[in-house]
Amino acid sequence: MAVVGVGSVKLTYPDGKEWYLIMDAVAVLVEESTLTLTKDGVKLRALDPSRTAMVDLYMPRTAFDEYPDVDQDVNIGINFGEIKKILRRAGKGSSVSFEVEENSLKIRMTGKVTRTVKLPLIDVPVEQLPTPKVVFTVTAKLASDALRQAVKDVEVIADAAKFEGKEDGLYIRASSDRGETEIKFERGGEVLFEYDNKETATATYSVDYLSDIVNSAFQISDIVTVEFATQKPLALTFEISGGGTLAYFVAPRIE
Repeated sequence: MAVVGVGSVKLTYPDGKEWYLIMDAVAVLVEESTLTLTKDGVKLRALDPSRTAMVDLYMPRTAFDEYPDVDQDVNIGINFGEIKKILRRAGKGSSVSFEVEENSLKIRMTGKVTRTVKLPLIDVPVEQLPTPKVVFTVTAKLASDALRQAVKDVEVIADAAKFEGKEDGLYIRASSDRGETEIKFERGGEVLFEYDNKETATATYSVDYLSDIVNSAFQISDIVTVEFATQKPLALTFEISGGGTLAYFVAPRIE
């Protein structure tokens, strides 16, 4: 990590295991990026190398046991591979703190034992990315594991998944020379908690992206909000305990 804009900061998250899962869920798209500490909380927004998908993380300051008072945004560069190696050691019930010193970052995991690791700081360029301006016509709130299982079904058949929003529910379909499959999340069904269909919509997305995202993010949230429109980006939003959100935007495949 590298810190830009302040000499010293410290923040503590109450659940080290959960913070590992959050970092792991971001890392499915980016290897390095920047956490920005604002007066309201921690933000991260980054594109994957192909600029096909974007991850957008927000954690309010109230989600942290300890959070610095900052007059201006503080940018901390993250190498997710290195951070994951360390946070994987966080035990259940442990907290994790990050403290920037002169040329290093101190990571302390406190549980049955206290583990402290220091890493050298690195610089990561900050890219200002706007929020995607998409008018979604289909919104579905469903069990994240149910979506994960649907993506697994599609993986067997094809490398692309067609999402279709109809009046009676959300459909995910795939077809190839290996066969075809259809998964229906029925309006009012057991795993489709909320559903809004302004008009019928169809769009196709890469299964590789969907698999990486859902297989990781479902571990931090039981519910995912799916939003899309015809031939528009897909938004997948996972709610995190403490008021945080982890959102992904995936560009459609043009058929």
